[in-house]
Amino acid sequence: MTKKIPNISESEWEVMHVLWKKVPQTANEVISSLQEQTDWKPKTVRTLLDRLSRKNVIGVNKDRRVYTFFPLYSQDECQHAEAQSFIQRIYGGTLKSMLVQFIEEDSLSEEDIKELRSILDEKPKKRESNDDEK
Repeated sequence: MTKKIPNISESEWEVMHVLWKKVPQTANEVISSLQEQTDWKPKTVRTLLDRLSRKNVIGVNKDRRVYTFFPLYSQDECQHAEAQSFIQRIYGGTLKSMLVQFIEEDSLSEEDIKELRSILDEKPKKRESNDDEK
């Protein structure tokens, strides 16, 4: 069973990207990194850190005088949960509908299509090898 990952807002994603790059980090380190990319005030970043902590998306080490923050979920876990949520909300849970729309709207380059074709060609082989292991 997979863990239920809380919803993360766009602003919170920015904070998570900073925390995934280096673990752990103090609030000031996160603020400094985000000030290079955004015009957010330190108080805004501290609010986002607090919100992520309350959602149990990040942990806080309070053993030292200066608190440090660390992600409780990997970037892959959060991206997978967000993708599943997006597919469910927008395409009624059907991945195929989303893929068809992207392909029909020429949103994919020739290189993207080759890569997808390669992934699709490999998919039955992976299933067969997984079935053999059972």
